[in-house]
Amino acid sequence: MAELIGRFSAQTFALLRIVAGLMFAMHGTQKLFGFPPSEMMKGGAGSLPPLVLAAGVIELVCGVLIALGFFTGIAAFIACGEMAVAYFKAHAPHGFWPLQNQGELAVLYCFVFLFIAAHGGGIWSIDNIIRGRRPEVVTTA
Repeated sequence: MAELIGRFSAQTFALLRIVAGLMFAMHGTQKLFGFPPSEMMKGGAGSLPPLVLAAGVIELVCGVLIALGFFTGIAAFIACGEMAVAYFKAHAPHGFWPLQNQGELAVLYCFVFLFIAAHGGGIWSIDNIIRGRRPEVVTTA
């Protein structure tokens, strides 16, 4: 099974990057535009504290850049940092364990974005097109 899945590692990474970026961008649209609607984010961007407004902009812009694979490393590194700040500022004061303080999503995003920052855009990315790279194919003998 690992050999079969391993043949598609570049594609599964690209799907991870695209889906994580789009989901992150949706957190930004929720903060900035109230879409999709949420009980926690009533009122729209006009009533948001400056820190939450900045988080929404980072989430929207970096999420779209990550999904497109454009300036992927920089965008993912910034998103990783935002999630680390979000965890320690909003979640950690409510307990040590992420499951206890409801910070598991922030921790997961942080480490997924750290991996993406280290890995780069990969296939199906604008970065890859600009650099004119052909995707690496890993074969097992």
